[in-house]
Amino acid sequence: MLDEAAIAVTTGAASNVVAYLLQGRADALRARLSTVFRRGTPQQQSDALRTLDEDAGALAQHTVTEADLTARWTGFLTAFLAACPDARADIEDLASVTPASTKTVNIGSQQNHGPGTFIGGDNHGGITITGGGD
Repeated sequence: MLDEAAIAVTTGAASNVVAYLLQGRADALRARLSTVFRRGTPQQQSDALRTLDEDAGALAQHTVTEADLTARWTGFLTAFLAACPDARADIEDLASVTPASTKTVNIGSQQNHGPGTFIGGDNHGGITITGGGD
C-alpha cells in the first residue's frame, strides 16, 4: 500500500498528463512517459504508450472527460509506482513540471494619421496634462 504522499504525487502526475494532452502535446508527453516507464517491463512501457495514444484520440473526439482521464492515469501511475517504487523520482518529476502553455502571437500593424497620441508607438514631442477641474 502506498502512503498519502505517493498518492498525491501520482495524482499530480496524472493531472499533468491530462494537461499535456489538452494542449495537444502528446509527442512531448510520450518522451516524458518513456522516461517514467523505463524502469518497468517492456509490457508496462507498451501499455503506457498505447494508453497515451488511446486517450489522446478519445480527448480529440470528445468521448472522454478530463476527470475520467485524470482518474485513469492516477490509477495507472499508482499501480506502476506500487510495482516499481524506484520510479518515484521520475513520477515526482512528471508531477512537478507543468507543461508550458502554448501562446498565440498576433502580428499586425497600426498606422496613425493626423494629430494625437500614437498608441502603441513612440510619441515624439511634448505632452500636456491638464487638471480635471476639481
